Amino acid sequence: MINKELINPGSIVVVGGSNKIQKPGGKVLKNILDGGFRGELYVSNPKEEEVQGIRTHRNPEELPHVDLAIIAVAAKLCPDIIRLLAEDKGTRAFILLSAGFSEESEEGARLEKEIRDIVNSVNGALIGPNCIGVLNQNYNGIFTTPIPKLDPQGVDFISGSGATAVFIMESAIPKGLKFSTVYSVGNSAQIGVEEILKYMDENFDPEKSAKVKLLYIESIENPQMLLKHTSSLIRKGCKIAAIKAGASEAGSRAASSHTGALSSPETAVDALFRKAGIVRCHGREELTTVASVFMHPELKGNNIAIITHAGGPAVLLTDVLANNGLEIPPIEGPDSQELLEELFPGSSVTNPIDFLATGTAEQLGKIIDYCSEKFHHIDGMVVIFGSPGLFPVYEVYDVLDEKMKKSKKPIYPIMPSVINAKDEIDHFIGKDRIIFFDEVLFGQALAKVRNTPLQASNQTKVTDVNTKTIRTIVDNTNNGYLHPDQVRELLDAVGIERAGEATVSSREDAMDEAERLGFPVVMKVVGPIHKSDVGGIALNVSDRKTAAKEFDRMISIQGTTGILIQPMLKGTEIFIGAKKEDKFGHMLLCGLGGILIEVLKDVSHALIPIEKAEAKQMIHNLKGYGIIRGIRGQEGVNEEAFAEAIVRLSALVESAPEIAEIDLNPLLGNAREITAVDSRIRIEKQEE
Repeated sequence: MINKELINPGSIVVVGGSNKIQKPGGKVLKNILDGGFRGELYVSNPKEEEVQGIRTHRNPEELPHVDLAIIAVAAKLCPDIIRLLAEDKGTRAFILLSAGFSEESEEGARLEKEIRDIVNSVNGALIGPNCIGVLNQNYNGIFTTPIPKLDPQGVDFISGSGATAVFIMESAIPKGLKFSTVYSVGNSAQIGVEEILKYMDENFDPEKSAKVKLLYIESIENPQMLLKHTSSLIRKGCKIAAIKAGASEAGSRAASSHTGALSSPETAVDALFRKAGIVRCHGREELTTVASVFMHPELKGNNIAIITHAGGPAVLLTDVLANNGLEIPPIEGPDSQELLEELFPGSSVTNPIDFLATGTAEQLGKIIDYCSEKFHHIDGMVVIFGSPGLFPVYEVYDVLDEKMKKSKKPIYPIMPSVINAKDEIDHFIGKDRIIFFDEVLFGQALAKVRNTPLQASNQTKVTDVNTKTIRTIVDNTNNGYLHPDQVRELLDAVGIERAGEATVSSREDAMDEAERLGFPVVMKVVGPIHKSDVGGIALNVSDRKTAAKEFDRMISIQGTTGILIQPMLKGTEIFIGAKKEDKFGHMLLCGLGGILIEVLKDVSHALIPIEKAEAKQMIHNLKGYGIIRGIRGQEGVNEEAFAEAIVRLSALVESAPEIAEIDLNPLLGNAREITAVDSRIRIEKQEE
């Protein structure tokens, strides 16, 4: 795993180092030399006497002790070289640039495992194979360009793809973003994204460590490790944005419940990121734009002043901010009139503040001062200033830089004139500034940062769960769907309110139990998955004769093992369910219930455990929340009881992780209570 030899080696050998800088071994050596590595640098190449001014060791056996080996030779040669270095030369860190491993063939996978076993046997660190390398303050251990500016307070960047890492850096550098570290993990034979985050978390220094982390992830092998350490880093003051590629599934999934049909790896990733507090992005430009927002002072409210000398971009930005929950409030009153008098005729200060194409640097400075000091309802400013190419705009950008140093509110500079004002933009970035090129991309990124929910604290625990009863039922049952009596016991054990009910297998019992529960009742088949599809539900059964008739009809439906009888209840149909998602643990879903869940697919997702505040946020995020709240005189649903049922279902699944799927659909909710009407639980135990 990650060690000091990988982070700050005293010596490096490039195995496969070359004079040909068009090859990985040659380019990585050049990058190390150009970066001014201060330790001992060696090269191993059997065909060269000297490589880029360094005397080579033709045979790796001739090498002295070396901390870090960067290897760029054919895959088949790697195991023997790594064994020699690990066992005879004391090498404890390896960056394997070479391809031809598990990404290519079974033989490659075998070689990769052999290498991992060798490195593990000496408690070493292995990055790769099939990666571009590692870049940090101590050495430029990558074979690609560009090499970004390095700064301890820049961005920590971890990528599962080498090529994508290059493209993301190419997107970031023109904006002025600097980097603290870059890790390309490739095949992640030993160290993946999760392990690097673990290292960053466990070694976090609030004074020295980078506060912004960017991730490009193609495979989440350990979601719980990712969740634990990203959550911890965010609690320590870090901001994290990530792209997760390849989360969608082609085609449909066969599922036996509503929960299964509405759950997927994609929704699991969303739930994990949301729980941690990670801003999820879907492209390179979005990722680097979000990072650029992170690097500015934090926006404390939703009220934005747009300052511009061009009307069109301001309109576009206004639209995207307003459509994503931010406000561009009017600026009115004596102070606004006073400011207007300082500007040229035709200017506007109503917000957006348009000081025209002829506006001056001095006017821009006054506008920023008013927004910062006098317009107290403004939380942040966006300055859009480009150039038609008629004259230089250095003075404007210098004023903007000075105001950004002094303003108590964040100022986001949008500089769209990448050709006309290229020199001025470079000059501005040279002052350690980070900019935005496109107002719409910026607006979307700012809104995404602002709207990413705070991570759940997971402090609230349900204390009155009868764990003993839950474990007794689960431990003494086989895989498959539980009998309704067992489902009832589990719901009672965790404190989820349910309707009175009885399961019968004879006509006489059907009449007696219906009468005991109190007419009218509802009768449902036990066994078939989707009862309504097979005619397995009878509503408003109002007397013994009808109960007998419906029993006779339904008991003959194929797959029926009994008839469930419940009193007819009134309320809004809602839904709660949970499903075990491979590697991620259990994901809980809630939404409107009954057939609406199939039609609208309006659900919220979260990974368990779930606390009350998180449960309430899930409810509020539903598109149909207006129905829950009550609309046009209709009775709503008790949100406190709804949230409590979510928390208690989470507690049930925590106590019984063998639950593969659970559906409470529908629950009936009204202003007073939530009652489970129809419930199914499927157990799936791991084979011994």
